[in-house]
Amino acid sequence: MQKGNIEKSESDCVVHDHPVPASELSRYSVDRDPHSELDIATYVEGQARDETVQHVERVKREIVLGDVYDIWDVTTDKDRWWVITNLTNLYSQKHFPSLDYTISFHIGLMARLRSRSDGIDPEEPTPFDEVIRRADQAEARHDSAVEVEDFQSVGMLLRESLISLVQALRRRVKFPEGTEMPKDADFVGWSVLLMNTLCSGGSNQELRQHLKNTSKETWQLANWLTHTRSATRTASSIAVHSCQMTIGHYIQILEGGRADQIGKCPVCKSSDIRTHFDMAIPPNGDYYSSCGVCDWVDRPEAVDN
Repeated sequence: MQKGNIEKSESDCVVHDHPVPASELSRYSVDRDPHSELDIATYVEGQARDETVQHVERVKREIVLGDVYDIWDVTTDKDRWWVITNLTNLYSQKHFPSLDYTISFHIGLMARLRSRSDGIDPEEPTPFDEVIRRADQAEARHDSAVEVEDFQSVGMLLRESLISLVQALRRRVKFPEGTEMPKDADFVGWSVLLMNTLCSGGSNQELRQHLKNTSKETWQLANWLTHTRSATRTASSIAVHSCQMTIGHYIQILEGGRADQIGKCPVCKSSDIRTHFDMAIPPNGDYYSSCGVCDWVDRPEAVDN
């Protein structure tokens, strides 16, 4: 090809014909979420134990019937995976090349798993593993119950899960100095104290009272089921679902409360504050927060550096 006095052959045009190494891809990612990326990388390396994650990138977010699914593209030293959340699972891109198909498959699989939960995932520990285990035991006992004594034992297991619930929370809540602590098995007393602490302020009065009332009523229902000679499958089912609802409320209050207390990122003033749990934080694992916009994080190790 000739233009003016300059001649240039087609061979002079050099085209990039090799992929960028996976370990270098993060340099060119504009929108990063390092703490969520770490969560996903830890999950993949826990599932594919002989592989090392080299790159993690969120490629899509789908909202289906109100449920949010984050889709991640993960490259390791041996394979490439789709990782989809809620519940988190991974799929080899060799066997699932179509992302749309994989999302549909995942949503269907998770719907089936939720209907027949296998309980705690050891790869994703939380402060509530014991609570969830006891609640799952109560539900399993309910499913197989026939006699009055069987339904009574459901109530007993629900009581234990509620006591474990307040024990898990109180280890991670800082109470005002001089606070009088209830007895270990005083679920109602701990509920009042925890809600006054985690859900304080005049603007939260209605929410706080609702949580106290439902907690007390759930505890009374579980106690009644434990001792009544009139226990039925219907009563047991209502008690199980009431207990599960209370557990869900408490987890929301603890996890969401951190973000609510922080309000806005102290660096960039964004409200996109997320909560993470890390078992490596001494002494027994703890929550920390990060900003979804900038690099701010309040993980203890980050503060110390």
